[in-house]
Amino acid sequence: MSSSWNRIRNMTRRALFERSGLLAAGGLLSGRRSVAAPAADELQLGSNLYESVGVTPIVNCKGTFTIITGSLTLPEVKRAMDEASRHYVHMDELMNSVGARLAELTKAEWGIVTAGCAAALTHTTAACIAGTDPEKMQRLPNLEGLKNEVIIPLHSRNVYDHAVRMLGVKIVEVSSAQELESAINPKTAMIMIMASPRAESGPLSTENICKIARAKNVPVIVDAAAEFLTIPSIHLQRGANMVAYSGGKCIRGPQSAGLLLGRKDLLQAAWLNSAPHHAFGRSLKVGKEEIMGMLAAVEMWVKRDHKAEWAQWVTWLNSIGEQVTKTAGVTTQIVQPDDLSNHAPQLRIQWDGGALGITGKEVEDILLKGRPRIVLAGSTGVRPERMASSVTIMPYMMMPDDHKTVAEALHRVLSKPPRMESPSPPSDKAVSIAGEWAVRIQYLLGSSSHKLTLEQAGTALTGTHFGETLSGAVRGSVHGDDARFRSSHRIQGTSIGYDFRGKVNGDTMSGTVAMGEYGEAKWTATRKA
Repeated sequence: MSSSWNRIRNMTRRALFERSGLLAAGGLLSGRRSVAAPAADELQLGSNLYESVGVTPIVNCKGTFTIITGSLTLPEVKRAMDEASRHYVHMDELMNSVGARLAELTKAEWGIVTAGCAAALTHTTAACIAGTDPEKMQRLPNLEGLKNEVIIPLHSRNVYDHAVRMLGVKIVEVSSAQELESAINPKTAMIMIMASPRAESGPLSTENICKIARAKNVPVIVDAAAEFLTIPSIHLQRGANMVAYSGGKCIRGPQSAGLLLGRKDLLQAAWLNSAPHHAFGRSLKVGKEEIMGMLAAVEMWVKRDHKAEWAQWVTWLNSIGEQVTKTAGVTTQIVQPDDLSNHAPQLRIQWDGGALGITGKEVEDILLKGRPRIVLAGSTGVRPERMASSVTIMPYMMMPDDHKTVAEALHRVLSKPPRMESPSPPSDKAVSIAGEWAVRIQYLLGSSSHKLTLEQAGTALTGTHFGETLSGAVRGSVHGDDARFRSSHRIQGTSIGYDFRGKVNGDTMSGTVAMGEYGEAKWTATRKA
């Protein structure tokens, strides 16, 4: 199996953002409406609801990513939310009763519903700092005199730990059991682990971390947002005090809901630190509709035939495979998952882009811009240098008959691909842009001053990009007066990617810079004498 396929197969929700906005190129993040439906004169409450506001729905062959709205709620969830919306209740009474029922269903000590998995992390952090002491709760995020550190293993740092950092805590990274032992002190509020294969073995496995934490009475929470819900939770069985799931991913509850399971006193404290109570988490409100919808989703989870669902996914993938392999040179392979996040088989479709006249990236782009609009789980193959091609189908969130739509679209584009022209070879001549440059970036709102130090060897560029507080290595090229270079700046558990494109005019440059999920900005630069 190729290394490129391994990278696609192991794409996690964390990697979606670390790759600087995987969907941005298709316009899903850029605000472009090139494939949008024409807006109607008024909102239409029917099957064309989204088209009536100028938005084209998609066929989801990628998985439970929030940027493409996660999952579709189960019919039972919709009914529970609708009925819940017709009555008034006392929220504390509701959560107490739902908590007991969630405990019964999941075999955890207690459960609460939150406004998404990230909200569960925030409420948990507040609870571990302030408990249910109203004076401490009202002081947050002023941590003076309070516990103000959260330990996270290096393998678990990720973009989502912002939900913990928003309390103002100091994140303490550890890379070994010895470092963990030394890091725990009276200021330690809790330890957070991101569920992943890296947390399942080794000195900093969840089980080993929990043994160390338990001896020092430090709570441990596991972020298992996109995971398959195991009953009882494997993370609680390994010793964690709490585990947080997204409600709107594989459980197919409300998209804006989360599920927090674990130790009763910690979860009840997390609830008191959230809305409707006047505490730090007041802004992260979960409504009665989401609470009852989430409970209905868990009720259905224990009733659903997960083996039958798996068999259905395989049937869909085989059906797609039968259709696409009618084109000579196309082969397929079903690959099994290696962890619990987006836990489903995937179909890898391969071909020689040179022989068929189309690459995997081109197929992915065509399907994304087509009607119906189809989002794939990834692709390989870029013209003209890497013509070995593939696309990947993830059936996890596909609906009945989606496989027919996808099979027809793929067969059509692979059997009769549109004429695709290779880009003109770039000029082997290049203006010199070596030196130090003062850069001004103008965002949609606001601006900042950066600096570039560039070195040039022929058309190749290297150097360093300095932001206002961060920096990262530059790699790129200049052909004629066209410059393109990239950098990545690490910060906390994530990175900010910059993709600069621009024109050179003597000692000035200008153009646009793409920043993945953060959109595009304009930039200008002046070379220092």
